[in-house]
Amino acid sequence: MANVVVVGAQWGDEGKGKIVDWLSERADVIARFQGGHNAGHTLVIEGEVYKLHALPSGVVRGGKLSVIGNGVVLDPWHLLNEIAGLREQGVTITPETLMIAENTPLILPIHGELDRARESQNNIAKIGTTGRGIGPAYEDKVGRRSVRVADLADDATLELRVDRALVHHDALRRGLGMEPVNREELIAKLREVAPQILEYAAPVWKVMNEKRKAGKRILFEGAQGALLDIDFGTYPFVTSSNVIAGQAATGTGIGPGAIDFVLGIVKAYTTRVGEGPFPTELDDENGQRLGERGHEFGTTTGRKRRCGWFDAVLVRQTCATSGVNGISLTKLDVLDGFETLKICVAYELDGKRIDHLPTAADHQARCTPIYEEIPGWSQSTEGARSWADLPAEAIKYVRRIEELIDCPVAMLSTSPERDDTILVTDPFAD
Repeated sequence: MANVVVVGAQWGDEGKGKIVDWLSERADVIARFQGGHNAGHTLVIEGEVYKLHALPSGVVRGGKLSVIGNGVVLDPWHLLNEIAGLREQGVTITPETLMIAENTPLILPIHGELDRARESQNNIAKIGTTGRGIGPAYEDKVGRRSVRVADLADDATLELRVDRALVHHDALRRGLGMEPVNREELIAKLREVAPQILEYAAPVWKVMNEKRKAGKRILFEGAQGALLDIDFGTYPFVTSSNVIAGQAATGTGIGPGAIDFVLGIVKAYTTRVGEGPFPTELDDENGQRLGERGHEFGTTTGRKRRCGWFDAVLVRQTCATSGVNGISLTKLDVLDGFETLKICVAYELDGKRIDHLPTAADHQARCTPIYEEIPGWSQSTEGARSWADLPAEAIKYVRRIEELIDCPVAMLSTSPERDDTILVTDPFAD
């Protein structure tokens, strides 16, 4: 059976939650493979709005196994609050429906404190972090000083892991003028939360491989977007993990040969939250119109998103680095009523035309977009469920995007409602 990876192909906020939910109806397992609770996915199901941050989007679908993989960094307190909130909305979450990899690193309160202190004292170049401790938690992971889910099961191991982390953190805190960590209080908090987290703990790599061998369909869900990838994003204005599709394998413990289809989620225009380069950003009434019509505010932070025209250069680049087989184009309806639309087809850098976003930050900052204009449409595309429901100009816009990014459209989303979707290519097809 086909297994599908879903990745954001821009700077995040492309509408992954709805698409994952749409696909999850046909999947048996839905696995988060990177990121933390700084990601936000909004699902609208039969008028009910669900806002997810740490949990995979599949949790709102009965009869599915949702998995938090080892590539994620997990705030246990946030997770339990999120579970409680969903239960109040009638969602059933049990160890039979949710599984957490035993080797998942934990986000501790000290990570959030460090994150916020650094950002507040950084007068050189702010990154635009959400302050939730994701970056410092990933630093501890690669620094081999994380407290992981499995460590919660043994007091001696837990204390050893905390002590190792505090050697590093207390030194940093002194340099930032912060008080030392209260060791006993931190250990007490972890002991208190341990039983509630451990009931979901499992060897996810083993379960995932068993599910695959049994012919179960697996949906791999990423957070953020490929342009925030730690290696291939607009560094240093990026997240602290690999976001591209290859992370689905290492972030869950399943081999790359298990991936059959990579679906890139792409918004019909471009948005970005936080700092960093944005070649097609609009500071005019068109940018304001996109933001208002698209309700462009972050699910997690509530921060207003920066808006701009569709950037085919960037999407072509992310489709290449993630090996995207097809894209799901979302929010096409937000473009309804524009007399003329623009698509960025290349950049100009120091008088030369280039066809990719350069790696050097100073070069990125000097890139100016080269636009191609395309006629807009006056009819509404909201709620369209077939090509016949779309105006001819909207179809031309979609086809032109396919040509420019060198990747076909597999799905087309025309509203937040899960059924307002046009399926072109079935990612789960064998």
